[in-house]
Amino acid sequence: MRNKISFVVVMVLLLGLLAAPAYAQKTRVGLIFAEGGLGDQSFNDAAYRGLMQAKEELPVEVIYVEPADIAEMEEHQRSYAELGLDLVIVIGFIHQSALTEVSADYPDIHFAIVDDVVDNPNVTSLLFEEHEGSFLVGVVAGMMTKSNIVGFVGGMEVPLIRKFQVGFEEGVKWANPDAQVLVNYAGAFDDPGRGRELAISQYERGADIIYHAAGGTGSGVIDAAASHDFYAIGVDSDQDYMAPGKVLTSMIKRVDMAVYEVIKAAVEGTLEGGTWTFGVADGGVGTSEFTYTRDIIPQEVFDKVEEAKQKIISGEIVVTNPLQ
Repeated sequence: MRNKISFVVVMVLLLGLLAAPAYAQKTRVGLIFAEGGLGDQSFNDAAYRGLMQAKEELPVEVIYVEPADIAEMEEHQRSYAELGLDLVIVIGFIHQSALTEVSADYPDIHFAIVDDVVDNPNVTSLLFEEHEGSFLVGVVAGMMTKSNIVGFVGGMEVPLIRKFQVGFEEGVKWANPDAQVLVNYAGAFDDPGRGRELAISQYERGADIIYHAAGGTGSGVIDAAASHDFYAIGVDSDQDYMAPGKVLTSMIKRVDMAVYEVIKAAVEGTLEGGTWTFGVADGGVGTSEFTYTRDIIPQEVFDKVEEAKQKIISGEIVVTNPLQ
């Protein structure tokens, strides 16, 4: 009910803004989050940061909505299109099917989607090389493990999350051929209890470092690391602060950058359909700043991560993309 009420409120506010003369000079942007909404400390929150940066720095008016479930996705897309916004951004592959139809029905509205491709001329698809960033945190895990067993906890077992898993596994093996990677999927991006349960299960099987690519579910992995004798690796946003000293690093996925840049292009009048890709080379993916773990991680690990980064950029290391 909270989501629906907030949606009505922003619609009323937006209609009022549309009637104001000053608004005509601003680019009108609507953003629709993925399941789980704000507060996931991960994917959705990163998108929100990009939206707020655009609001602060660019001549834009913004609205957003947090869908309660998948069934609402198309409804929100159509509602925003009916308002005649200049740009509608949808967050997550879960929007892909609905957006394929909605964008075709509203050819004069520009749309953008994060993490999937919609091949319509009025859609900009924003993709990331998650496998490259996951390789780098895999190097950290491979060098830091003492048991030679590390873990991966995914959200839903879908092709996108496989990119995180495969990149992590290859990074671990590149740094430490003797290491084993345990893999489990929670079946959801918004179930911290299940994330905690899977992490503890992997810990009990010997894993001393566990990487999650599970959205809000991953907060359970980090919570388990804080209460047990193992390290976690965060994802999407810098999650190191969530358990200082127990989160070795986070695989940063700059959804905020992608959201900001697509809005900026809309403001400048240069936005076109097509695919934008963000990877290690342009800072679209990478590691956190190791704010709480620089005194824990030896310099040789940082050196190895930098070596891997440069070899990925040069093409000497080609991380497997299971979607290709």
